[in-house]
Amino acid sequence: LRLFQTSRRFNVEIQPQLVLLQKTLLNVEGLGRQLDPELDLWNTARPFLERWMHEQVGWAGFVERLKNEAPRYVQLLPELPRLLHRALQPHADPQRVLEALLVEQRSINRLLRTAVYAGVVVLFGLLAMQIAARLH
Repeated sequence: LRLFQTSRRFNVEIQPQLVLLQKTLLNVEGLGRQLDPELDLWNTARPFLERWMHEQVGWAGFVERLKNEAPRYVQLLPELPRLLHRALQPHADPQRVLEALLVEQRSINRLLRTAVYAGVVVLFGLLAMQIAARLH
């Protein structure tokens, strides 16, 4: 329950899988305590959790992931020099990039200004038509 209180406090969205896991753990712990009031679920689960963590985070997990990803690494290996060369190239001149952005922004501003003026003209036209219709 502290997990939910902390997540609510910091406005963190909890994944549905985590909510279901928490609910399942509470149900299992409640059922276990009904069968054996001395049951400590965390001490019971500790060896399984330690083995799982060792498989996922430890060297065994690392080697397994490396074996699974090896085909992808083999495909990327020939591209490595080109990727490295591209990463080491100096980037475009920031002043030129800024000027290009300013030109683009001015173009967008002109377009928006034209749209606003056209909207005002249409609005006045509709207003004039409404006034003319009421006078007749």
